[in-house]
Amino acid sequence: MAILERIEESVIKIPLAGTSKPEIIRELVTILRDAGKIEDVDSIVEAVASREALCSTGLDRGIAVPHAKTTAVPDLTLAIGIAPDGVDYEALDGEPSRFFFLILAPPDQSGPHVQALSEIAKATQSSVLLRMLAAAKTPAEVVELFMD
Repeated sequence: MAILERIEESVIKIPLAGTSKPEIIRELVTILRDAGKIEDVDSIVEAVASREALCSTGLDRGIAVPHAKTTAVPDLTLAIGIAPDGVDYEALDGEPSRFFFLILAPPDQSGPHVQALSEIAKATQSSVLLRMLAAAKTPAEVVELFMD
């Protein structure tokens, strides 16, 4: 599928303005609305928040992968945000999260959803990529990093 190769500048925001988990979630969802990818911000925010209530998707090394299955999207949808100073996202390692990958999928598309999670996990294992993402100043730079 190579979901990361389909990233568009319109679904990337640097820097994120939010300073809390709920603010970051709403901001990422709003990015998708502003890009014309979704319409119903509130139901998607609720779906992502419900998923977060089960277990935080803040991983380690500054990475968070909030995700949800929702009928509010027709197919796999992704937004990326970078918070250079980090945000307390209740990450597994207790450290602030800086790199946010929001994944949304319809309930009947488990395969692409899992594949996207796997692809992001694999890509973010690279310390070099994380350093380059941290240095990125524009959405175009982020897109270029994932195209390489």
